[in-house]
Amino acid sequence: MCTEKLTICLRVIRNAWHFHYALRLMIKVVCGGIGIALLTP
Repeated sequence: MCTEKLTICLRVIRNAWHFHYALRLMIKVVCGGIGIALLTP
């Protein structure tokens, strides 16, 4: 029972980490795109 709970917990943490990483990457791409758009005349 305890190990099963731990496995679920780890899976949730891993999914949250992947989501956070993807979100950061998306923000970086969007901000980079805006920066390029502002820099180019």
